[in-house]
Amino acid sequence: MAEVLEYLVVGSGPAGLQLGRQLGAAGRNYLVLESGDAPAAFFSRFPRHRTLISVNKKHTGWTDPELNLRMDWNSLLDDGPDPLLFTDYSAELFPPAEAFLRYTADYAAKHQVRIRYGTRVTRIARDGGIFVLTDADGGSYRSQRLIMATGVSKSYVPDVPGMELVDQYADFDPDPEPFTNQRVLILGKGNSAFETADSLNAHAAVLHVAGPRPVKLAWRTHFVGHLRAYNAGVLDMYQLKLQHAILDGDVREITKSDDGYHVKFAFFRADEVIKELRYDRVIACTGFRFDASIFDEECRPEMAINGRFPAQTSSWESVNVPGLYFAGTITQVRDFKQATSAFIHGFRYGVRALSKVLDERYHGIEWPHTSVPAETAELVNAVIGRINRTSALYQQFGFLADVLTVDGGQARYYEEMPVGRFEESPLRQRENAFVITLDYGPDHDKVDPFDFTVKRASQDVANDSGEGHYLHPIVRHYRNGELAATHHVTENLENEWNRDVHIEALTKFFEQQL
Repeated sequence: MAEVLEYLVVGSGPAGLQLGRQLGAAGRNYLVLESGDAPAAFFSRFPRHRTLISVNKKHTGWTDPELNLRMDWNSLLDDGPDPLLFTDYSAELFPPAEAFLRYTADYAAKHQVRIRYGTRVTRIARDGGIFVLTDADGGSYRSQRLIMATGVSKSYVPDVPGMELVDQYADFDPDPEPFTNQRVLILGKGNSAFETADSLNAHAAVLHVAGPRPVKLAWRTHFVGHLRAYNAGVLDMYQLKLQHAILDGDVREITKSDDGYHVKFAFFRADEVIKELRYDRVIACTGFRFDASIFDEECRPEMAINGRFPAQTSSWESVNVPGLYFAGTITQVRDFKQATSAFIHGFRYGVRALSKVLDERYHGIEWPHTSVPAETAELVNAVIGRINRTSALYQQFGFLADVLTVDGGQARYYEEMPVGRFEESPLRQRENAFVITLDYGPDHDKVDPFDFTVKRASQDVANDSGEGHYLHPIVRHYRNGELAATHHVTENLENEWNRDVHIEALTKFFEQQL
């Protein structure tokens, strides 16, 4: 019978590699199973047009490696004096996917992540409290706990008659030449759809990008999964009347005949008038989903958001299968289209927090913290020092928090805890618990960032009303479990909150609350 490991991790993408490094550094007995022959095999196919849209800002003017991670969206976390950074593999702001493949291979080698390649898991069962995994060759693996880091590996296909007739983003040939002078419909309004549209821009006669919801722009919502400016060329063509168009509405039916595809489309902004449109090609860029089919019924995770993602607790554990955890882009179910758990620059911190969850739950190790003198000036210094350096709270805005507890004349500072986990933890019930996040103001996505007439909060006046729309620190005080007060640290153009206006207002807040 196979050895029972402490942890099995399925998938050696960036989340699996990050977690493998964390488990290895902690001395855990673990193994990562990977279906491909190298780490991060997903990036050997995606994005289909081979350019990443995750920012790779190599030149920041800073020497602090923690600050640099605010602008580096591809590096995995690598503690130590000589960290391996993706910025050393490419200087391009939007780098080629091949550079990331080289980087992840070197990361796995440097940290000696224990990976078994060529191992495609085909069945996951449970024998008592032990997870039993079977691979395509009949091999068996057993562990006390299982972490799925497979990403969203299956195309999400909407339930529309005829959808099976069209090309899927995951499989179509991205060579633009065969699309020359054709009428092309692209289904979906995310970055994969607009990435595809931009690649065909100069070749197709007509491009229609269609979906049931209006296009949301990342520079307005601050969610990087919405349309990025890098992929927005077709919007320019549409607004300048160059044949291409964006359609809001529902596809009701797709048929195929000798002259191409016929699509019945119900337009939302025209009282759902249904019109049949003809196209030479139709490409579905409707997203991906988690594949739960390999789980036996008795340990299959409950699904959420139209069956696309496994439902998870605030500790990234399955809501219905104890001991089953998730890492990487599938953890976006916890902050869906709000923060950054869907992306490397977000979930790398989620993985680090997950390792703390596992340490606390199974190895008796308290969440890491430092002691702070319980004096107002020291508390303010601790908060100001962190908010001016942290990359985790900057990237995982509103989702991860630092927690400062003050009771019995003692103060403790806990870093990078999921806000949802704090709300369920004993820390909330302390005499005084201060939750520190970086976040945008209310209704920030309703403000047009390119409307330069919009009034901004003054950077020279302490402002506790929360009217600032831009990213800024927020300190919430819980007293014996109840929210007692909230303090907004005035926003700053350079994201530097160390001026007198910041320190004096925060000092006053602590004095009043304590």
